[in-house]
Amino acid sequence: MGASSRVELITIGDELLLGFTIDTNAAFLARELASIGAEIVRRATVGDTTAAIVDAVREALDRTGAVVTTGGLGPTSDDLTKQAIAELFGRTLHLDDETYARLAARWRSRGLPEPIPSPNRQQAMVPEGARLLPNNQGSAPGVWLEDARGRWVAMLPGVPREMRAMTTDALVPMLRERWTSAGAGDSLPVVRSRTLRTTGIAEATLAELLGDLAAGVDGMPLAYLPNQDGTDLRLTVRGVSAAEADRRLQAGIARLRFVAAKWAYGEDAADLAAVVIDRCRERGLHIAVGESCTGGMLGSRLTAIPGSSAVFLGGVIAYDDAVKTSELDVPVADITEFGAVSETVALQMADGARGCTGAEIGVGITGIAGPGGGTPEKPVGTVWIAVTGVGDPIAYRTVFLGDRAEIRYRATQSALDMVRRRV
Repeated sequence: MGASSRVELITIGDELLLGFTIDTNAAFLARELASIGAEIVRRATVGDTTAAIVDAVREALDRTGAVVTTGGLGPTSDDLTKQAIAELFGRTLHLDDETYARLAARWRSRGLPEPIPSPNRQQAMVPEGARLLPNNQGSAPGVWLEDARGRWVAMLPGVPREMRAMTTDALVPMLRERWTSAGAGDSLPVVRSRTLRTTGIAEATLAELLGDLAAGVDGMPLAYLPNQDGTDLRLTVRGVSAAEADRRLQAGIARLRFVAAKWAYGEDAADLAAVVIDRCRERGLHIAVGESCTGGMLGSRLTAIPGSSAVFLGGVIAYDDAVKTSELDVPVADITEFGAVSETVALQMADGARGCTGAEIGVGITGIAGPGGGTPEKPVGTVWIAVTGVGDPIAYRTVFLGDRAEIRYRATQSALDMVRRRV
């Protein structure tokens, strides 16, 4: 791979350096740039000081001549990236009239009093000779600065939503055009990955199931990525053209899906809630939920999907036993005999949710999310999940590992998977 495609990433901010904010920007940039042929040779994080920014960018330019930074383009006193890098390039800052006009229009559209405060005016200050990258999600434009030797720095905002949009809309097309004009064309080697998402099967069991594919497929290494949703299987291909990478990945994912079909529910960033909504919509089915330990999380995940109103009718958060009886028609005698966390109660909660909404599918969840409340018979993490209304009623008991948040989330994932399998 030619030197023109070697890139370094520098994320800027004390909050990143000190660990108060997780750096998701560098991970996103590395994936996106690698997908068009960039070789990410180094990633670094520095604090909000001019000296730290200048030193990091200077060293990166000396190594590769190509740097992408995120952060430090805002209006406050700790936003020093433009000034620092302009100083490094020997450029002065000037007010860009077009950028200022856009800032003023944005200011007025939000009903804020004019004139624009001087700190916000700073966002319209641009290094001499810079190319601006449009920001369709925020106020601060990105900045592309290049010297006579062809060394460049692309400065992107630190707000993830703004950075991602700018990367997709402006930076990636610019770099693709730059590398293509340099002669690499579509043959530029890439690093690309695709992921098959599975749930309801342990990582070790999944590896055993895959057999000869457990280590990789046709020379593409396979990574196992366990998380709250399940276990993701990621295939990666390196050093081939984009077209060849896509062909090999598609074939490899198809082989994995064939073996893991029962547990596979989607690819890449697929959300199981969206899969369930789509399947129910196709069949004209509706869902209602009765939730105890998850406290409305299942309903929240379903309603987060656009168009979910065509499928999800509603639910009851029956945290207290009295609500289970009054709203979901769970008999007091059954709670007394079997306990609130039981197969019987979970099934009745699912039926109660259907009864009060008219949905074809009811889901009931009841459990002990902790950290207290467990017993030897029902330890923390014990959850009963039931699905009724389509086929025979089913109920499933498991003991989820993790803290309170993880237990609750995993319970919703398991519930969604039960519905997916049923429909």
